[in-house]
Amino acid sequence: MRRPITLYGLTFSLPLLIWQVLFFVFPLLFLVALSFWTVKNFVMQPDFDPVNWTTIYGRAVFWQAYGTTLTLAAAAAVLTSALAFPASYAIAFKLSDTARRWAVFLMVIPFFTSYLVRIYSWQIFLSDNGIINVILGGIGLGPFQMLNTVGATMIGYLTLAFPLVVLLQLFSLVFIDRTLIEAAHNMRCGRLRTVFEVVIPSARTGLVIAALFCFILAFGDFVSPVYLGGGEPTTLSILITDTTKSGQQWPRAAVIALTMIGTLMVVAFAAVKFAYKGKSK
Repeated sequence: MRRPITLYGLTFSLPLLIWQVLFFVFPLLFLVALSFWTVKNFVMQPDFDPVNWTTIYGRAVFWQAYGTTLTLAAAAAVLTSALAFPASYAIAFKLSDTARRWAVFLMVIPFFTSYLVRIYSWQIFLSDNGIINVILGGIGLGPFQMLNTVGATMIGYLTLAFPLVVLLQLFSLVFIDRTLIEAAHNMRCGRLRTVFEVVIPSARTGLVIAALFCFILAFGDFVSPVYLGGGEPTTLSILITDTTKSGQQWPRAAVIALTMIGTLMVVAFAAVKFAYKGKSK
């Protein structure tokens, strides 16, 4: 049974509504309108011409960048989730309450530093004359090219999303009913089997949401592909900047941005539907 809408509820929800309208709905509507404008002599003119959509969607470079961005973001979500789960599991089930609070604090500390600064610091480690290659050179190995590679881009995505994914997974794991785990052990279920058949299904919602956040952050990231990946392969975020620099084609960049927003919304709705699949209403 639905609860009636009251003035009290509307009053407290009004700031959120205003925020969404000002900083999401209006910019989104402006992007939609901008995507139909035209550029003549490097000057944008209000118009209603679908030429920007047909031009962008007709270019192979756009679809290559789209596939690359989608693949890298999905790989980052899977890899980050897989690496974060042992950490979040250990914090949730192996540490005391005091140690757990310290672990959460340590996960928050990276957000005190600019993401751009953290990415630049990785260049010191990954460059041809960087710390890692110097250490490998000391034992007669290398140098290996690590900077300006896809692997370096993935390290950047991990730097961006790993602490957040650990925290989101942790918040889901700590609320698991411990009696389910005890029942599994009483039925002689091994630790690994308990994790896959009890823990992960019970924490599915949090695990999926954590992976979704990682996907969203990686899909729209510009810093890692440029400063660690060297701009190759081209991602959609890089393509937007290249498009704006090419004859002030902001309307075409708006088409790319709207495509990214549409993709993220589809992925988000699908992930949330899967996360809450089978949950009681």
